[in-house]
Amino acid sequence: MAAPHRPRPLPKDQHIWLVTGPAGCGKSTVAKHIADSLHFPFIEGDEYHPKANIDKMSAGIPLTDADRWDWLTALREASIHELDKGSDGVVLTCSALKRKYRDVIRVAPYFTPNVHLHFIYLDAPEEVLLQRVSARKNHYMGANMVHSQFEVLERPTPDEIDVITIDVTQSQEAVKADALDRANKTMHSTQS
Repeated sequence: MAAPHRPRPLPKDQHIWLVTGPAGCGKSTVAKHIADSLHFPFIEGDEYHPKANIDKMSAGIPLTDADRWDWLTALREASIHELDKGSDGVVLTCSALKRKYRDVIRVAPYFTPNVHLHFIYLDAPEEVLLQRVSARKNHYMGANMVHSQFEVLERPTPDEIDVITIDVTQSQEAVKADALDRANKTMHSTQS
């Protein structure tokens, strides 16, 4: 007699959280808070820039699209690698200033239906971010680079349904709480 057929269990849901926005918006702070709270690995996108990119930015030279492609691909692959190790999710930072940059990351879950990709876009006026970046110590991204980022910035549009926009002109604690709350609600709504 044949053993009864047992359906395979569905793979668990996994989440990639990409915290985005221009320099000084608080990407690292918010992403670390989410990662720590959810016990997900954290990937600092700036650490994946090749030396040539860091040298350009340190010299006040904006990156071109060509400078970004390999970096974006490396971030996408690093996030998938963390999920492959069994994590329920991963949180990474990346400016993702243009839609086409976000689209490079959007490829990550294409062949893995249990992987959900989410963006948290941290939104603030240029003047606010200039003040924040000017106050930074020991960071290669100077205040002059904020303006160049706003020149190329393509804010997420309503059809980018995987993007949560958060106003970062409120207190840092309020921003972190809002981001975590919305991440939790989003993950709860995507459970299989």
